[in-house]
Formats: sequence, structure tokens, C-alpha cells
Amino acid sequence: MTERAALRRLVGIAAPISLLVLWELAVRANVLDARLFPAPSAIAGNFADYVRSGQLGVNGVATLSRLVVGLLLGGIPGTLLGLAMGMNGWVRAYFGPVIALLYPIPKIAILPLFYFLFGTGEAAKWAAVAVGVFFLMAINTEAGVRQIERIYLDVARAYRIRPVSFFFRVLLPGALPNIYAGLKLSIGIGIVLAIAAEYQLTRTGLGFEIYNAQQVLDVERLYAALVAVSLLGFALATVVDWIESVAMPWRSQRRA
Repeated sequence: MTERAALRRLVGIAAPISLLVLWELAVRANVLDARLFPAPSAIAGNFADYVRSGQLGVNGVATLSRLVVGLLLGGIPGTLLGLAMGMNGWVRAYFGPVIALLYPIPKIAILPLFYFLFGTGEAAKWAAVAVGVFFLMAINTEAGVRQIERIYLDVARAYRIRPVSFFFRVLLPGALPNIYAGLKLSIGIGIVLAIAAEYQLTRTGLGFEIYNAQQVLDVERLYAALVAVSLLGFALATVVDWIESVAMPWRSQRRA
């Protein structure tokens, strides 16, 4: 790791710590109402109790499993459609308007429709995440394909590269930066949709924990559950960053 990269990482660690210290001091000085904004130390204590009780593991795994299944169900077809739209004008002409019409619809607003279609089980929650992920992956992948420099496509055609080789050596590597960007965005929207889906007709998940804390006015537990959601998203984003650095080491070197 270079000195510059190490300094950036240090700044990234110091920023949230300094904000937490300011928050703690503001609560202790009665600048912030502790009933609405509990001190970070109080939230940390509640979070520790949450971990010791075993409920964090149960609810965290439930949310994570719904998120991962939804990412797979929506991400794979979304990526494939994006690749097809990026390479074929007819496919883009057919599906482009459909995506443009459906993408702006708030996915949370159609959660009741998923319950009508799939019942109150896991399938409705998977579908909610999958739909949100599908559009993001399709749009980002298409953009990635269309940004591939023309010279690479011309050389591939000139050498008459077989379709399979073209896909793995030209198309997919060229679109990978946008695919990873879409995946990071999909993790964020997927968590939002998974949490929203867990608000109703379920007894497990971080969304259920947030809803339950809201109902009984347990503000510290509410913040503790939000911390758990934040850590889940951060962990998944870190995993994606690591996979990206392994798959595309030249990008990591260039950023450093």
C-alpha cells in the first residue's frame, strides 16, 4: 500500500469517528435530545445486548439470505439483458422503452402486488429485491458495453474471433467496471427493499426488528438495528470491492 493510499484510508477511518465523538458530546451537553438521538455509547451498549441475545444473528442472516437470493434472481438476468442491449440495436430498441417506463416506478410502492402474486412467504421478498436489482444491472451493463472502445470491437471482427471468445475476452471485460458499479448500487437498493419487505407479514429480519422497535418506542434498539443494517451493507460493499480488485487489478493500481 502506498503512503498516499494509507493516508486516504486513515482519513476514511477518522471521519466517522470524529462525527461519533461530536454526536456524543452534543448529547452530553444537551444540545441533542437523548430521547430522539441517543448517545453513541448508549447505542453501542444496546447493540452489544442485541448481539449477546442472539437476535442479531437470526435477523441478520434472514435479511442477508433474502438479499443474496434477490441479487441473484435480479442481477443475472439484468446483466445478460444489459449485455444484449449493448451489443444489439434491435434488442435495445425493443426493451429500452419498456425499461424506461418501468424503472421510475417506486419498487416499495408495488410491494403489495408481490404479496398478492406470491403470497406472504419468502418468494415475495425475493421478488421485491430482484425487481429493483434487475433494472440497475441492466442499465449499468448496457452503458458499460456501449462504452467499449470501437477499436477493440473492430479488431475482434477483423480476426473473426469466435462468439464465446469474443464474449469472455472483449465484451465482458469491457463491461466489468460498469457491472461492478451496478452491483454496488444494487446492494444498496436491495437492502432498502429487503428491509421494507420485512416490515409486513414476517417475524424475522432487520426490517422486522426496526419496525418492532418503532412500535414500542425503543429508540436505542431502533438505532442498534440501523447500525446492523449499515454494517451489513458495508461488509457486502467491501466484498465486492475485493472481488473487483482481484478481477481487475489494473484498476486498483491506477486508483492507488
